[in-house]
Amino acid sequence: MRKIRWGVLGTADIARGQTIPGMQQAEHCELYAIAGRKNEKARAYQETFGFRKAYGSYDELLADPEVEAVYIPLPNDIHCEWTVKALKAKKHVLCEKPLAVSEAQAAEMFRAAEENGVFLMEAFAYLHSPFVQAVKAELDAGVIGEVRYLESAFITGRRPDTDIRLRRETYGGSQYDLGCYCVSMALWMLGKEPDRVMAAAHFSEKKIDLFTSALLVYDSGVIASLDCGMALPEGRLDRFRIHGTLGEIVSPVEFNQCGEIPYTIIRNGARETKTVTAPNNYALETEQLSRCVLDGEKPHVSKEFSLLVARVTDRILQAAGY
Repeated sequence: MRKIRWGVLGTADIARGQTIPGMQQAEHCELYAIAGRKNEKARAYQETFGFRKAYGSYDELLADPEVEAVYIPLPNDIHCEWTVKALKAKKHVLCEKPLAVSEAQAAEMFRAAEENGVFLMEAFAYLHSPFVQAVKAELDAGVIGEVRYLESAFITGRRPDTDIRLRRETYGGSQYDLGCYCVSMALWMLGKEPDRVMAAAHFSEKKIDLFTSALLVYDSGVIASLDCGMALPEGRLDRFRIHGTLGEIVSPVEFNQCGEIPYTIIRNGARETKTVTAPNNYALETEQLSRCVLDGEKPHVSKEFSLLVARVTDRILQAAGY
């Protein structure tokens, strides 16, 4: 069976804890090479996960002609730089969300992919989940009538001051790190760009948005209420609810959750709970991009969708005064 030889550019926590274990489960993925800024850390990943090669620089990995596809979990401020370098090296790229820190950057990245004849996909692992597809199918079937209101929230506990996601220079903050989930969920379910965007944020002394709330408003009357944050005293809050003219869909699901995921349809006072079995989302996204390379599938998270998410994020940040 033909497998795509994958390289990983960076040794971020999400790579170690989520994506690489998911890649190990993907049928058409070979963990071929890992690169870090320090060779010792790359070699430690090689020993832990079984990569065939380890490199002490990103450029060395991109120069390896055997690497066919690259996963990029680097800090937000250098997503564009290293994604474009990888694309110019003729590597297919799965870049961690947010793909870019602006729509203009995202457009530059997709131009590089097209010019070099390779695939680029934003790593929104949760969008590959059967749960998301099931709920979208319920909406498309009109189960709750016409959608009128959507709620999505992703708020985590307080992070240490040294966390890279609390640095302005790396484009940290709750909207880039967590709000992109809420924005993408709303746009995936509603299917189009809002006519108006309103937002407000609570900023730290370092000018990082610790909490951001946004409203996406449509002339049709639909409203999406989105909340993100990274400074709860403890715990985590995920919220997902869609209201329609005939009822609502609600779920306790956490973003990127796998296993048995319930959601409840409420209509005329009656409640019907359904359960979706969701495999590892990180395996699903790796496998899907591998199939794009092998079989010519179109990326599940498309260019048009990623540009839309980036554009709406730009509007939220501008409205919030980021």
